[in-house]
Amino acid sequence: MLPIDQEGYEIALENYLSSEKPDANNLKIIELDIPVATGFSNETIIFTAQWEEDGKDRTEKFVGRIEPKDGGMFPVQHSGLEKSCYLQHRIMQTVAEQKVVPMPELFSFNSNLEPLGRSFFAMSFVEGEIPSDNPRYTVEGFLVDSSTPEERKLLIEDGLRVMAGIHSIKWKEAGLEWLDSSKAGAPSTQHQINIWRDYSLSELKGREHPVLDEAFKWLEGNDPRDERIGLSWGDSRIGNIIWQDYRAAAVLDWEACSLLPTEADLGWWLMFDRMSFDDMGVERMEGYPTREEMISMYETFTGEATRDVYYWEVFATMRFCSIFIRLGDRLVEAGFMQEDSNPAVPNMVTASLAKHLGIDNPTPSIL
Repeated sequence: MLPIDQEGYEIALENYLSSEKPDANNLKIIELDIPVATGFSNETIIFTAQWEEDGKDRTEKFVGRIEPKDGGMFPVQHSGLEKSCYLQHRIMQTVAEQKVVPMPELFSFNSNLEPLGRSFFAMSFVEGEIPSDNPRYTVEGFLVDSSTPEERKLLIEDGLRVMAGIHSIKWKEAGLEWLDSSKAGAPSTQHQINIWRDYSLSELKGREHPVLDEAFKWLEGNDPRDERIGLSWGDSRIGNIIWQDYRAAAVLDWEACSLLPTEADLGWWLMFDRMSFDDMGVERMEGYPTREEMISMYETFTGEATRDVYYWEVFATMRFCSIFIRLGDRLVEAGFMQEDSNPAVPNMVTASLAKHLGIDNPTPSIL
């Protein structure tokens, strides 16, 4: 893997911030954290800048998102939204304007940040805790090690309250026609099934994926044709929220957003919960709500009964399974795995999808 050009990043960030803060003098980057770039999603850069303004010294911390060299992980909703950074910046800007959920302060989108030559935007750094994916937050971390049962319940309640806040946004009133995959003002579940099927077939490049094939057939045959279309966050889970005192302080990671029946986000939330506890053989922590309790909480916050929750759990697992095709290939391309152990098809998500559908899995996991 090529070394990171730290100087190039510093120059790019100084130029970017100087344009964002025209009254800043002697601006310079004094701290820069660039995680090892894998190209699996938008790269996250954490940096601190120092400058003079109105005769006073200022120091501030920021978070930057830069387009991965190989493109985003998720399928494109329609033409014009190919840049993952652009999509994420635009939806975050819209959600922030609605003032229904906590969002970080957002700065301008730059389509070609020089000398890096990639799209970029920055936002304010929000202090807080983020549940970890690796190791999974159900195995170790603050939720396991130091939280009380009451605090665990509070965190989940507030996460579901945030999700309900997102779903209260009226997509047409918020001007989200640009996200409409139907391009005709009538987005539907079928449009999303088509997008994800085309995406998975393109990523498979001729390889077979029998479990995913069955999932698409099942989803199409059982489409509830729910007319309650709204903004779907897309990656709705507690690891995409910054928490302060077990309450949501900022909602992050919007590159999987779309227009869908809003239960799609609940399905993703429940899927990730199931994979983090049941599929890993981890006992649920005391106070941590069950699937049924989380559904009830969500209904309380939306004021509406949920519909077809099982369908949306299957839909979510299909999406995750499709994403794993691209992820597996990129793990190989980046040198993290050997070609003969590529987890694009045989993986824990494929196994979970087969189990959830009650079908055989001819591609057992190698992970």
